Amino acid sequence: MQLVVARIGRAHGIKGEVTVEVRTDEPELRLGPGAVLATEPAAAGPLTVEAGRVHSGRLLLRFEGVRDRTAAEALRNTLLIAEVDPDELPEEEDEFYDHQLIDLDVVLADGTEIGRITEISHLPSQDLFIVERPDGSEVMIPFVEEIVTEIDLEEQRAVITPPPGLIDESEAVIASSRDEETGDAAPGDAASGDAAEAPKGDA
Repeated sequence: MQLVVARIGRAHGIKGEVTVEVRTDEPELRLGPGAVLATEPAAAGPLTVEAGRVHSGRLLLRFEGVRDRTAAEALRNTLLIAEVDPDELPEEEDEFYDHQLIDLDVVLADGTEIGRITEISHLPSQDLFIVERPDGSEVMIPFVEEIVTEIDLEEQRAVITPPPGLIDESEAVIASSRDEETGDAAPGDAASGDAAEAPKGDA
Protein backbone atom coordinates (compact mmCIF):
# COMPACT_ATOMS: atom_id res chain seq x y z
CA MET A 1 0.00 0.00 0.00
CA GLN A 2 1.33 3.42 -0.95
CA LEU A 3 0.75 6.33 1.43
CA VAL A 4 1.70 9.99 1.23
CA VAL A 5 4.12 10.73 4.08
CA ALA A 6 5.24 14.28 3.25
CA ARG A 7 5.06 17.16 0.80
CA ILE A 8 8.21 18.99 -0.24
CA GLY A 9 8.20 22.72 0.42
CA ARG A 10 10.67 25.44 -0.51
CA ALA A 11 14.40 25.04 -0.85
CA HIS A 12 16.54 25.84 2.20
CA GLY A 13 19.99 27.25 1.72
CA ILE A 14 22.17 26.53 -1.30
CA LYS A 15 23.22 22.91 -0.76
CA GLY A 16 20.06 21.12 -1.89
CA GLU A 17 18.08 20.92 1.35
CA VAL A 18 14.30 21.26 1.27
CA THR A 19 11.66 21.88 3.91
CA VAL A 20 8.97 19.22 4.14
CA GLU A 21 5.40 19.21 5.38
CA VAL A 22 5.33 15.98 7.37
CA ARG A 23 2.23 13.82 7.03
CA THR A 24 3.33 10.95 9.25
CA ASP A 25 3.77 10.52 13.00
CA GLU A 26 6.83 8.37 12.33
CA PRO A 27 9.13 10.64 10.30
CA GLU A 28 12.22 8.91 11.71
CA LEU A 29 10.97 5.67 10.12
CA ARG A 30 9.36 6.91 6.90
CA LEU A 31 11.76 9.79 6.17
CA GLY A 32 15.02 8.60 7.71
CA PRO A 33 18.35 8.37 5.87
CA GLY A 34 18.25 5.62 3.27
CA ALA A 35 14.47 5.73 2.80
CA VAL A 36 13.52 5.38 -0.87
CA LEU A 37 10.32 7.23 -1.69
CA ALA A 38 8.10 7.27 -4.72
CA THR A 39 6.82 10.68 -5.81
CA GLU A 40 3.84 12.45 -7.27
CA PRO A 41 4.51 13.51 -9.97
CA ALA A 42 6.28 10.22 -10.66
CA ALA A 43 8.86 11.89 -12.91
CA ALA A 44 10.41 13.63 -9.87
CA GLY A 45 11.45 10.37 -8.26
CA PRO A 46 12.14 7.99 -6.81
CA LEU A 47 14.03 9.99 -4.19
CA THR A 48 16.43 8.57 -1.63
CA VAL A 49 16.81 10.44 1.65
CA GLU A 50 20.48 11.20 2.26
CA ALA A 51 20.17 13.21 5.47
CA GLY A 52 17.65 15.05 7.60
CA ARG A 53 17.63 17.55 10.43
CA VAL A 54 15.23 19.78 12.32
CA HIS A 55 15.67 23.54 11.92
CA SER A 56 13.39 26.07 13.65
CA GLY A 57 10.77 23.40 14.20
CA ARG A 58 10.74 22.28 10.55
CA LEU A 59 12.15 19.06 9.13
CA LEU A 60 14.78 19.59 6.44
CA LEU A 61 15.73 16.78 4.07
CA ARG A 62 18.51 16.34 1.55
CA PHE A 63 18.12 13.79 -1.22
CA GLU A 64 20.80 11.89 -3.09
CA GLY A 65 21.69 13.68 -6.33
CA VAL A 66 20.12 16.98 -5.27
CA ARG A 67 23.10 19.24 -4.70
CA ASP A 68 22.01 22.85 -5.20
CA ARG A 69 19.16 25.26 -4.58
CA THR A 70 17.93 25.09 -8.18
CA ALA A 71 17.50 21.32 -8.06
CA ALA A 72 15.87 21.53 -4.63
CA GLU A 73 13.44 24.24 -5.73
CA ALA A 74 12.41 22.09 -8.71
CA LEU A 75 11.02 19.55 -6.22
CA ARG A 76 8.66 22.02 -4.53
CA ASN A 77 5.12 20.63 -3.95
CA THR A 78 6.22 17.07 -4.81
CA LEU A 79 4.47 14.45 -2.69
CA LEU A 80 6.63 11.79 -1.05
CA ILE A 81 5.07 8.34 -1.00
CA ALA A 82 6.13 5.36 1.12
CA GLU A 83 5.31 1.71 0.60
CA VAL A 84 3.55 0.47 3.74
CA ASP A 85 2.37 -3.03 4.60
CA PRO A 86 -1.44 -2.69 4.94
CA ASP A 87 -1.36 -5.13 7.88
CA GLU A 88 1.27 -3.10 9.74
CA LEU A 89 0.03 -1.54 12.99
CA PRO A 90 1.47 1.32 15.06
CA GLU A 91 3.42 0.40 18.17
CA GLU A 92 1.08 2.24 20.56
CA GLU A 93 -2.40 0.81 21.18
CA ASP A 94 -4.13 4.20 20.86
CA GLU A 95 -2.37 5.17 17.61
CA PHE A 96 -3.69 4.70 14.11
CA TYR A 97 -2.36 5.10 10.60
CA ASP A 98 -4.16 7.50 8.30
CA HIS A 99 -5.35 4.71 6.01
CA GLN A 100 -7.14 3.10 8.96
CA LEU A 101 -9.07 6.29 9.68
CA ILE A 102 -9.95 7.52 6.20
CA ASP A 103 -13.61 6.79 5.31
CA LEU A 104 -14.66 6.03 8.90
CA ASP A 105 -18.17 7.20 9.71
CA VAL A 106 -18.23 9.92 12.38
CA VAL A 107 -21.16 9.67 14.79
CA LEU A 108 -22.28 11.08 18.11
CA ALA A 109 -22.61 8.82 21.15
CA ASP A 110 -26.35 8.44 20.42
CA GLY A 111 -25.62 7.30 16.87
CA THR A 112 -26.41 10.57 15.11
CA GLU A 113 -24.47 10.69 11.85
CA ILE A 114 -22.06 13.61 11.47
CA GLY A 115 -20.21 12.62 8.31
CA ARG A 116 -17.24 10.72 6.92
CA ILE A 117 -13.49 11.26 7.46
CA THR A 118 -11.95 12.26 4.14
CA GLU A 119 -8.55 13.52 5.28
CA ILE A 120 -6.23 13.71 8.29
CA SER A 121 -4.43 17.02 8.79
CA HIS A 122 -1.25 16.72 10.87
CA LEU A 123 -0.61 20.05 12.62
CA PRO A 124 2.26 20.77 15.05
CA SER A 125 -0.14 20.94 18.01
CA GLN A 126 -2.58 18.17 17.14
CA ASP A 127 -4.13 16.11 14.36
CA LEU A 128 -7.45 17.08 12.77
CA PHE A 129 -10.11 14.95 11.12
CA ILE A 130 -11.47 16.62 7.99
CA VAL A 131 -15.05 15.36 7.95
CA GLU A 132 -17.40 15.65 4.98
CA ARG A 133 -20.99 16.11 6.10
CA PRO A 134 -24.00 14.66 4.24
CA ASP A 135 -24.74 18.10 2.73
CA GLY A 136 -21.23 18.28 1.25
CA SER A 137 -19.85 20.81 3.76
CA GLU A 138 -16.76 20.07 5.84
CA VAL A 139 -16.04 20.27 9.56
CA MET A 140 -12.67 19.90 11.31
CA ILE A 141 -12.60 17.76 14.44
CA PRO A 142 -9.51 17.72 16.71
CA PHE A 143 -8.25 14.17 17.20
CA VAL A 144 -8.00 14.39 20.99
CA GLU A 145 -9.42 11.93 23.47
CA GLU A 146 -11.78 14.46 25.07
CA ILE A 147 -13.61 14.75 21.73
CA VAL A 148 -12.91 11.49 19.89
CA THR A 149 -13.99 8.99 22.52
CA GLU A 150 -13.83 5.80 20.47
CA ILE A 151 -12.31 4.48 17.26
CA ASP A 152 -14.05 1.24 16.27
CA LEU A 153 -12.28 -0.21 13.24
CA GLU A 154 -14.55 -3.26 13.12
CA GLU A 155 -17.66 -1.09 12.91
CA GLN A 156 -15.78 1.47 10.78
CA ARG A 157 -16.78 4.42 12.91
CA ALA A 158 -15.40 7.17 15.13
CA VAL A 159 -17.55 8.24 18.08
CA ILE A 160 -17.28 11.87 19.16
CA THR A 161 -18.57 14.08 21.98
CA PRO A 162 -18.08 17.55 20.49
CA PRO A 163 -18.14 20.71 22.62
CA PRO A 164 -20.82 23.33 21.80
CA GLY A 165 -20.11 25.09 18.54
CA LEU A 166 -17.75 22.52 17.02
CA ILE A 167 -20.39 20.86 14.85
CA ASP A 168 -23.17 23.45 14.97
CA GLU A 169 -21.86 27.03 14.98
CA SER A 170 -25.23 28.34 16.15
CA GLU A 171 -24.63 26.66 19.51
CA ALA A 172 -21.51 28.76 20.02
CA VAL A 173 -23.41 31.97 19.21
CA ILE A 174 -26.16 31.09 21.66
CA ALA A 175 -23.65 30.37 24.42
CA SER A 176 -21.86 33.65 23.74
CA SER A 177 -25.12 35.62 23.86
CA ARG A 178 -26.06 33.99 27.14
CA ASP A 179 -22.75 35.05 28.68
CA GLU A 180 -23.35 38.64 27.63
CA GLU A 181 -26.88 38.66 29.02
CA THR A 182 -25.85 37.31 32.40
CA GLY A 183 -22.69 39.37 32.60
CA ASP A 184 -20.58 36.25 33.09
CA ALA A 185 -17.03 36.57 31.91
CA ALA A 186 -16.03 34.17 29.18
CA PRO A 187 -13.20 31.79 30.03
CA GLY A 188 -9.73 33.07 29.17
CA ASP A 189 -6.91 31.32 27.38
CA ALA A 190 -5.45 29.68 30.49
CA ALA A 191 -5.71 25.92 30.39
CA SER A 192 -7.16 24.03 33.33
CA GLY A 193 -5.12 20.95 34.07
CA ASP A 194 -2.72 19.15 31.80
CA ALA A 195 -3.67 18.62 28.20
CA ALA A 196 -4.41 14.98 27.48
CA GLU A 197 -2.16 13.24 25.02
CA ALA A 198 -3.84 13.06 21.66
CA PRO A 199 -4.26 9.80 19.82
CA LYS A 200 -1.95 9.81 16.85
CA GLY A 201 -2.79 9.54 13.21
CA ASP A 202 -0.14 8.49 10.76
CA ALA A 203 0.58 7.68 7.26
